[in-house]
Order: sequence, then C-alpha cells, then structure tokens
Amino acid sequence: MTSSPESPGAAEPAGSTGSTEPLDGPSPSVDSLILHATDNGVSWITLNRPAALNALTWDQREHLIALLADASADPGVRAVVITATGKGFCAGADLRGAPSAGDERIAGDVARMIRRGAQRFIGAVLDCEKPVIAAVNGTAAGIGAHLALACDLVLAAESARFIEVFVRRGLVPDGGGAYLLPRLIGPQRAKELMFFGDAVPAAEAERLGLVNRVVPDGELEKVAREWAERLAAGPTRALALTKQLVNASLDADRAAAFAAEATAQEINMTTADAQEGVASFVARRKPTYRGR
Repeated sequence: MTSSPESPGAAEPAGSTGSTEPLDGPSPSVDSLILHATDNGVSWITLNRPAALNALTWDQREHLIALLADASADPGVRAVVITATGKGFCAGADLRGAPSAGDERIAGDVARMIRRGAQRFIGAVLDCEKPVIAAVNGTAAGIGAHLALACDLVLAAESARFIEVFVRRGLVPDGGGAYLLPRLIGPQRAKELMFFGDAVPAAEAERLGLVNRVVPDGELEKVAREWAERLAAGPTRALALTKQLVNASLDADRAAAFAAEATAQEINMTTADAQEGVASFVARRKPTYRGR
C-alpha cells in the first residue's frame, strides 16, 4: 500500500484499485506524472502514473490545482479535459511526499488536512471558470471518483468503473463526496454506494446519472475532443456564468437563485460574445465567439 491510512481518499491496496508502483528508486518529476498541453483552445490534463492506476501524490494534486487556476485566468483556454493513461483514471490519494504533520496529532489536524487537501482540490474543479470534462478511461476510486464527479461533464469508457472505497477501511468519504453524490443521484442511491462500497460499472453509472455518456474504450479521446472543441467554440464567459448559476442553485432558495441569475445576465451582457450573439441573430448568420 502506497498511501497513509490517515487519508480517507487514499488509494486502494495493490491488487484492487491502488498502487503497484515500487517505493524505491528516484521519483519522477511532477511534469512527467501530469501531462499538459493546450490544443485548439482546450487544456488537456492527463494523469500519467499508470503503474499506480494514477493515484495522486501531494505534489501532483497541487500541480492540478495550479493548472485549473491557470485555465481560469488564460483567455486562450476555452475548455478543460481531465483524463489519464493506462487502465485507471485515478485510484485515490497517495500521500508520499506530503508535508509531515509531526509526531503528535492534536485536535483539528485532520480537519485542517482535509480542508487544505481533498476539499481544496475538488473545489478547484468546481470553481474553474472554464467548462471541465472528465474523460474517465478506467477505475475512478475514492478521491479519484470525486474528481470525475466534480467535473461539469463526464464521459466514461465502457471499461470504467466508480468506487466509493472509504467504507472498506471504515472511513468517512472526503473530497466532497457526501456533497456531490446526493446532488447527482439522490440521497438513497448515494447512501447505497457509500454504505456498501461496491464497484459501479460505467453502464450502471450512466443509468444512475453519474455520467453523461458511455463510449467504447477506443473512442473516448475522440468524443472528449469533440465535446471540448464545441465548448471551446462557444461563448466562454456565458458558459462560466452558467456553470456558477447551476452550481450555486443547489445550495440556494428561489429568491437567491433568481437574484444570482439577474446578476449573471447583467455581467454577461457586457461581454463581446453576448453582443456578437445578438448581432448574429439579427443578421441571420452564424456567430463567431472569441471568449471575451
């Protein structure tokens, strides 16, 4: 096992959904473990630690958070795809290389670790100002499952599966799982997944509403590219505001949701894309959006 049992989102033991990577030898650089390229307005973030089923180390998690923040700030990025190499999407958290908490744990240490770690990580996906697509190529377990479910759209290969592994170790879900799952599939279904910890195959995940679409393994990248490039050609700021409205609506009453909607409309109508959308409608031509 490559991760600390103190981490609720830790990777499963080897032979299940966790790391089989040897512990000795030099550690590869984070840039080789998280591949990144921007193509045609799409930021492609690829977890690249297949021997460990892409279990995330502390420095990988921090790098992912930074890449998502960069995508928000870069007008040249219009959409984001998160995917992985090998047979796993992400098997959970691997705490090797994490800052030491010291020999003695005191009250508040665990809560602080979760806030600064798993919760901040999932928040970075939810708060990214560009639409984020998860292209789930294989097993997504623990915090890896929550990484996928926090994305705006989820594509899953036929061989993918989702596992709420926490109960298997007598732990409480972290990384926003108890927040995300009930909003996607309702409280009873969420409890079933979290109470039993059974693997959910891609087809069942689609039926439950955890994923948008299941595609053959060989077509995952192709479909992800098609979806991402459609988003990248769209009105970026309007999409960002729409994402904010939908996410906030789950925690707001009607009055607050309506007020947020009015504010979003006010902000969006100052953008060049909104003006282009109206002008193209009047002129009966196809709009050309530039993300501004």
